[in-house]
Amino acid sequence: MEPCRLQTTLTQDSTLVLQGLPFKAGETVEVVIRRPTPAHPDEARYELRGLPVTFLDPTEPVAESDWEAAR
Repeated sequence: MEPCRLQTTLTQDSTLVLQGLPFKAGETVEVVIRRPTPAHPDEARYELRGLPVTFLDPTEPVAESDWEAAR
């Protein structure tokens, strides 16, 4: 059986409606429901990727008091 892929959104009461299927009435079909995978798998892992970054004071020393040579 050739797979038919459709994307739809559940209604408010969690009802799924499929229209325009390429099958004949009375034909047996198999239904598999899953969430679509993201275009890039890393999108879900790195949610902040692509957001703007602001450096408040990029030339300020970091952990200056931790350096023994500075004492």
